[in-house]
Amino acid sequence: MSDHTLDELCAVACAEAFRGDGEILASPIGVVPSIGARLAKATFSPDLLLTDGVASLVANVMPVGVDDAPKVVEGWMPYRAIFDLVWHGRRHVMMGATQIDRYGNQNIACIGPLERPKAQLLGMRGAPGNTVCHPTSYWIPQHSTRSFVAKVDVVTGVGHDRARAAGPAATRFHALRRVVTNLAVLDFETPDGAMRLRSVHPGVGVDDVVKATGFELTIPASVPTTRAPTDEELRLLREVIDPKGLGKRELATK
Repeated sequence: MSDHTLDELCAVACAEAFRGDGEILASPIGVVPSIGARLAKATFSPDLLLTDGVASLVANVMPVGVDDAPKVVEGWMPYRAIFDLVWHGRRHVMMGATQIDRYGNQNIACIGPLERPKAQLLGMRGAPGNTVCHPTSYWIPQHSTRSFVAKVDVVTGVGHDRARAAGPAATRFHALRRVVTNLAVLDFETPDGAMRLRSVHPGVGVDDVVKATGFELTIPASVPTTRAPTDEELRLLREVIDPKGLGKRELATK
């Protein structure tokens, strides 16, 4: 098996975010997170629930970007049923973030003040409910000081500091798990819920991540290298899950 590419490494890191989740709904947003969630289901998290993007839960791992792929339907989940899972912590979403700060507050609404933004983005969407009601991870394909900021312009996804300030209603299911980028994997496994450097990708140094981050990271004494795909994971990625190489397009890797 040939050496892995950056998108494949990131897909494995996204998959690891779902390790141990059990029978909950995985909601990956983006190509690489979608590949990662399917890899997790195909390997170490077989109980994950995945949808066909419409209203069916599928038992088999379908390739991304193949509309006519065969599917094995194991359940029906219309839109109204999603909220029963959302409100009770039975979902793990991996969202994007135009901006994210030290405590995991996310912005996908706009750049600049809300009253007169410089640029309009997606809006609040479901980010507030996602972060308060169930586990949330983030996929940020371009790690830079423009994305990792000291203070987000608008809070869409709720970070640890704001969840604590809001009280028990906001912390019952609040759980920020991982942040996966093109440079590293980060988490919030610190006493105050501040962002921590979990691993750096091959060829990336700790200083590279620090320079690309607009706030102080918690950095352990020893930072490991992000886990590489196994031969079996590479086979699944290339032959079953992403035969069209769509992950490479998202990261513009060769």
